Amino acid sequence: MTDISNELRSPAATVGIPEAQHGLHVFVDGCYEPGSGHGGWAFVAYRDAAEIASGFGGVEDSANNSMELTAVLKAAIWINSDTSGEPATIWSDSVYAVKGCNSRRHIWRNNGWRKGNPNGNARNRTIGNVELWKAVDLQLSQNALVTIAWCKGHAGIAGNERADALADRGRLSLRGA
Repeated sequence: MTDISNELRSPAATVGIPEAQHGLHVFVDGCYEPGSGHGGWAFVAYRDAAEIASGFGGVEDSANNSMELTAVLKAAIWINSDTSGEPATIWSDSVYAVKGCNSRRHIWRNNGWRKGNPNGNARNRTIGNVELWKAVDLQLSQNALVTIAWCKGHAGIAGNERADALADRGRLSLRGA
């Protein structure tokens, strides 16, 4: 288990993370290696700055955005099954995942999981990773106490760095597969 209390209290080390660090914070990350097509995902959960849980895995024939989204999904599933009823923040360095979770998924759901066009002249388009988005939406809709927030990647934030390392471990677990 890793203690991140010093990193969480230092604004310089935790760009964008609020000062009050009590509660449940789950860092997620995904990675992808174009040469092999292998990807990895991970989450690391902290309560009051002490690591309490983690998970990671690898996926063949993946892509970067799908791995970032898979990490959010796995974190949300863990939160809903192990810490239901407790406020939680999922921290991601993926703008795609954060914006998708916080604003776009509501629009896509209302549009039948299709992208609309503002001018209305062109046909609606299918969104990428639609099945993952549906699964993420289901998990997040079940728990209004979960917040999705952005954190800067590769900036020395202990939780983000740990999730990054575990995602890579998940990707590397596929070697020889």
